[in-house]
Amino acid sequence: MAHLNQNFISSIEHDLPSHLTMEDFIRYSNKPLRLSIRVNTLKISTADFIALMQPKGWTFTAIPWCENGYWIEQEHKVQLGNTIEHLQGLFYIQEASSMLPPTALFAQAHNSSQQYVLDMASAPGSKTTQIAALMGNQGLLVANEYSASRVKVLHANIARMGVANCALTHFDARVFGEYMYESFDSILLDAPCSGEGTIRKDPDALKNWDNNDVKGIVNTQKELIDSAFQALKPGGELVYSTCALSRKENQEVCLYLKQRYPHAVEFINLSTLFPEADKACTAEGFLHVWPQIYDSEGFFVAKIRKTASVERLLPAPRTQKNFPFKKASAKQVTELTQYLKTAFEITLPKEADVYVRDAEFWLFPALFQPFIGKMRFQRIGMKLADALKKGFKIKHEAISALTTPTTVELSDAEAQAFLMGRDIALLEKVPPRGETVVSYAGCSLGMVKHLGNKLKNNLPRDLVKDKIARYPSE
Repeated sequence: MAHLNQNFISSIEHDLPSHLTMEDFIRYSNKPLRLSIRVNTLKISTADFIALMQPKGWTFTAIPWCENGYWIEQEHKVQLGNTIEHLQGLFYIQEASSMLPPTALFAQAHNSSQQYVLDMASAPGSKTTQIAALMGNQGLLVANEYSASRVKVLHANIARMGVANCALTHFDARVFGEYMYESFDSILLDAPCSGEGTIRKDPDALKNWDNNDVKGIVNTQKELIDSAFQALKPGGELVYSTCALSRKENQEVCLYLKQRYPHAVEFINLSTLFPEADKACTAEGFLHVWPQIYDSEGFFVAKIRKTASVERLLPAPRTQKNFPFKKASAKQVTELTQYLKTAFEITLPKEADVYVRDAEFWLFPALFQPFIGKMRFQRIGMKLADALKKGFKIKHEAISALTTPTTVELSDAEAQAFLMGRDIALLEKVPPRGETVVSYAGCSLGMVKHLGNKLKNNLPRDLVKDKIARYPSE
């Protein structure tokens, strides 16, 4: 049972649209959320994923605002986070409403290239990985997270989902307007908020709700949206979203921006974003999703176009010195390319550059180069391989993100054993093949050393699981 304290109800009653009732809001707030997932099209097509999971007892209902999002029901209840398909990044467990902001960001984009994209508050990575999929791993996606512990979670999810076009930063997002003035084509600001919309997932979310706390949050939201607008290129588009319900944290923050930059702010109407989007649309054209409208979490989404350049609020800061990477030489690139092609039939994407740091070889998005020195990045692109005395050693995240046809396909039982860190015995002895990629459902799982009589497990220790969910048919 959700804890809806009276202070919150009294406050929110003024913001509830006239066609909705408080009785329905309270009733839906006490209903459990429908389980929802998003298929990761960087690794598998939606049709192939549905064909893979239907025999395991999954029923799919399409989420109208996300082409690859589904509400699911399971005939056999298993813990989704421990399934093979989740661990190899074929899907993301994501609340349906949270799929809205990236959809809005990419819908009917005024700037169709959307080459430079910023996600200002990224962790744990549901929207970041959704954006990367919408970008098809092209262009450059900068994903920022303020919390140090959450940066690790963000990177783990980016690696699991096979994202290759991302650079991670770890800042208070209020610095982007200063450091990256008018640098991005598209920006998502999923702002920190009071979390009023998450009551169905967390019954205690509003137990200690206090209007004074909200006032402090609103000030932060205004500073963040200002920073985002400063970092946005003229002609670029910004999506501001929260999982809050009050006008204070939503409409009023957007109207503050309009008041601050009246000549440069244009609100984009989202009433046709998806069928029946108009049911949640405000007079300004924003989506104010209450739980009872679509049987989901509460959410707010606004899309804003920057129609003109704005005055820079702060001077350009000094650039970062001592960038620790350098571009790989033509000889190094040739040797690495030959290793990847010969050993795994992997071809590096054309829109990427190979960089070196000590004995490490990294793949950076080609568009990253103009950003070198502008601010400090935690992690750029992905680590491809380590240089050895003779040759190279490919990294797990490269295997995860770069498709390779040279694999050994594992059964359900073998894939489960592999993810638990175990070696896999071969039924008959064959000539050893050395480093080999193993896959499940046609998607890579990781590396083994093929010894002829068994596959020696090379899964990184931090990815080894104690338990893997099993379906009755497996």
